[in-house]
Amino acid sequence: MGDSSQGLRPQTHALDALIQATIERAQRDSSSTHADTMLFMGNRHQSFPTLVVQDPVLEPVDKLVWMVIMLQARETGTNTAFPSYETLAKKTNVSSTSTISRAIAILRATRWLTLCARLRDDASGRFRGNVYALHDEPLPLADALHLDPDYMTFLRQSLTHHHARVRLVAKGVLDTIDEDIHEGIDICAQGHPLERRMQAVEAIQQDSPRRYFAFSAKVMTRLRNVVVETSSDHQDQISKLEISHDQILNPQKSKSGSSCSSSYINTTTTKTTETKISNRPEADPPLIYPKRLSENQCELADRYLNTVTAEVRQPILDELEGRLRSEQKGMKPVYDELRFLHYLCRAANKGEFVPNLGIKVRGERIEREQAQLRHAKQQMASLAEAKRREEYRSTTSGKNPLAEIRKKLHMPVRERTEDENAGHRSK
Repeated sequence: MGDSSQGLRPQTHALDALIQATIERAQRDSSSTHADTMLFMGNRHQSFPTLVVQDPVLEPVDKLVWMVIMLQARETGTNTAFPSYETLAKKTNVSSTSTISRAIAILRATRWLTLCARLRDDASGRFRGNVYALHDEPLPLADALHLDPDYMTFLRQSLTHHHARVRLVAKGVLDTIDEDIHEGIDICAQGHPLERRMQAVEAIQQDSPRRYFAFSAKVMTRLRNVVVETSSDHQDQISKLEISHDQILNPQKSKSGSSCSSSYINTTTTKTTETKISNRPEADPPLIYPKRLSENQCELADRYLNTVTAEVRQPILDELEGRLRSEQKGMKPVYDELRFLHYLCRAANKGEFVPNLGIKVRGERIEREQAQLRHAKQQMASLAEAKRREEYRSTTSGKNPLAEIRKKLHMPVRERTEDENAGHRSK
């Protein structure tokens, strides 16, 4: 160090003290043969995946929200509280929490972010928060379906989201799923990670649209065209900041907005103790699913069944239920229910589907429905009989007091005629 210390800033004196302390600590460490030491005094840096920066689907605000969430995780540990919408808006310098809500919805739809669970109080059942998982690349569909029980329901409900970009992205994911199903691709098959990454790099580098994780080449073309069409139109661009005098003075000021776009709880199927019944508008009568299928699997099963004619959809589901039941009798387990359903749908399209194990399932369901119908008829008959007896008691109780009054007044009691007695007995 130089002997002169005149005119130095306090920061430099502090740095000199830190360097001296580092030298002394290195000299005391006799176990190290290499004593070179380095101090980095610049700003702290963080690394981010290249894919999230170059993602062709995410908008700048979506990428920035992902980065802020990652910073929160790195600063406080991998198992940490998810930052609030207000915190995200503050750290991303976004003026509206509705923009944060939209960004989180798109990150979930593209599978950069996963909503794994919702926490509720054991005693009161009151909602306490969500459990999220952040990923360094979009998850495969099979992994997303496993970690996010409501993922397919979320995508379907996002088709009516208040923001056009969320609707567009969700429709792109669903259209890709339908496209793969119609092309005979196993949508839940686990591809090699390197192959998926190479596809993503090609989609980023090539001018012509390519498949990019959850989006087919056809969908990427549509998304790119929409981005080009709307890039010159500044309407509905709440993701871009508008620099104003007020924001310059108050860069962390945020407006009140909705912060619950990811709270999708409704499902498309109704659980019962034995079956799941589809509430699809086009399902007439409603389809009955095997009870073993999850909500995500029921949603995907609907998309598989759209490839076959309506009259074979329920027999296919019955065949699947019969095959699942056969595991209890020693048959080989079905590890992938949707793959087996896909096989049945392909057989139906080829005219090769012949019900076998589903015949018993169908017979049991018909017998159960007939038993329920008989029970309903018995209940209606019992109610009708109870109503008739109640009417008789009310009629009888109304006539007896009149007879007592006539008797006390020494008035003759009128006797019923044969016709009246016969009419009373007929009631």
